[in-house]
Amino acid sequence: MALFHFAFNVRDLDETRAFYAGLLGCIEGRSTDTWVDFNFFGHQLSCHLGTPFASAPTGKVGDHEVPMPHFGAVLSMDDWRALADKLTAADVDFILAPQVRFEGQPGEQSTMFFTDPAGNPIEIKGMGDLDAAFAT
Repeated sequence: MALFHFAFNVRDLDETRAFYAGLLGCIEGRSTDTWVDFNFFGHQLSCHLGTPFASAPTGKVGDHEVPMPHFGAVLSMDDWRALADKLTAADVDFILAPQVRFEGQPGEQSTMFFTDPAGNPIEIKGMGDLDAAFAT
């Protein structure tokens, strides 16, 4: 298995740590005074101090327009439900609240969209069969 690496800008490392480690449960890796790495569901995020990228709701998916660009993870349904419950209990302001998409179709998935404290859009998907992420 190959790991995915994604580096992007955040405004404040303390609030970034509170969000990714504290709320999402990501393990912190290496860091300096200008960046911090996290194990984001088995992949490497590098959060660097700077101006976050601009995003806009231009991605048409079903009946929704989702923020572009965005990043995220595909989790098992059990892990997705646990995270959705945790974020809901924490009163996260969802862009797209936890829901099922493409029900009964190839690639059926649960999804939720939210942002980190710097405004970076994140999508977390849940699938009963992770191989269905590539279903056609």
